[in-house]
Amino acid sequence: MKKPTILVVDDELFFRRLYAELLSEDGYHVEAVSSGDEALARLSKGGVDVVLTDMVMPGLCGLEVLRLARAIDNPPEVILATGHATLETAIQALKSGARDYLIKPFDPEELRHLVRTCVEQRRLLDENLLLKTQIRLFQKGQNLASMLEIDRLLPLATATLLQEIGSEGRGFGFLLEKNKISRLVGAEGQNEAEALTLAQALLPNLKGLAGICHLSDKQLSPTPDWPQNVKSVCLLPLRCEKKIKGALVLFNPVKKDFSRPIPQDNLSFLFEQTALGFENAYRYQGARDLIYADDLTGLYNYRYLQIVLNQEIRRSERYGLEFALVFIDVDHFKEVNDTHGHLAGSHSLKEIAVLLQKCVREVDIVFRYGGDEFTALLVETDSQGAAVVAERIRSSIAEHLFLAEDGINARLTCTVGYATFPENATDKRGMIDLADRAMYEGKKVRNVIRGAREIQTP
Repeated sequence: MKKPTILVVDDELFFRRLYAELLSEDGYHVEAVSSGDEALARLSKGGVDVVLTDMVMPGLCGLEVLRLARAIDNPPEVILATGHATLETAIQALKSGARDYLIKPFDPEELRHLVRTCVEQRRLLDENLLLKTQIRLFQKGQNLASMLEIDRLLPLATATLLQEIGSEGRGFGFLLEKNKISRLVGAEGQNEAEALTLAQALLPNLKGLAGICHLSDKQLSPTPDWPQNVKSVCLLPLRCEKKIKGALVLFNPVKKDFSRPIPQDNLSFLFEQTALGFENAYRYQGARDLIYADDLTGLYNYRYLQIVLNQEIRRSERYGLEFALVFIDVDHFKEVNDTHGHLAGSHSLKEIAVLLQKCVREVDIVFRYGGDEFTALLVETDSQGAAVVAERIRSSIAEHLFLAEDGINARLTCTVGYATFPENATDKRGMIDLADRAMYEGKKVRNVIRGAREIQTP
């Protein structure tokens, strides 16, 4: 068990030796300095339990030492000693935060009693502080470990870990796919391009990394296009199924380094909870993707179309935007199955899925609606833009040779219908109905595109 540390501050050598002798006999670790300035230098290093300081000294007096000591995080107990005590000075000392005061010349037993009382008080406070810290960490850790959405988990983890470091630092998370950065998460308030450059530079450090990695500026090779003034970096790998799937990056504030030593134990505990939450969230996301994915083509399915349509309608209503819904039906697809077999038909559907994804932007979403029907949601697209994409889809399929790898070289065509929000419909059911009806209008001819405005009404 660590001995309590007593710091004696007195400009008289006699008293420094006397205090040290008496208190050492009681099993305390005693350090002695002769001035207030020396006392403050020692207190800044931490680890002092009790300060026994003379009231009157050259330079910083005992009351000033007391005031500055109380400003330290987790401050030590302070006993003021004086040979010129009055009721006013005693009251002033206690009001300033002293635990007690000692009048010179003193009774050794009185000194021992005061120090023993202070040490016991300090022990109780430390135990209480430790308990509070553990409860706080447990609550934060539980919050991180139980979060199942990666897009919420990583920003929260970054903010929580930076708060634990006690710094207005910077940070972000990123995800990996096939050992390449797929996207940044939680880089709000930062330049994403700079954050991405820093993440790319840190990728080699992730290889084989099991825990938190601390990197100083001497271990980094900064480039002009990454965040300003990067002095210290904490890199925290995030795993799922024993493979690194992402990472958190914490680094110092713009104008300074981290303000104090990093609390390694607390940071490690919170990181472990973050890692646990990430693994759960990653698996949950994988399971959710399976629910909303088409087994054959890998596209999203009808279930997900319903969710996305609701979200896009709300977004478009809020910001006054347009979007389009496109329905694609393959013409005479049954003939492929009848002529070449169902396996060939399945391969053809996979090829169609690839073609459709090439015909739209990354922000657009393609779905397999069912059977040989497909759907595409085109964000921020009006009827004119929808017609362009619809024609691109029609011509792409018509010009493609299907089943070429099997030596069949089959030709297929499709009929495409589309509707736009809010021009043609203002709700989900209306959008689906009009895009579907436009496609069936085109089926009267086949291998054409039709918009909702072209629907023939009886």
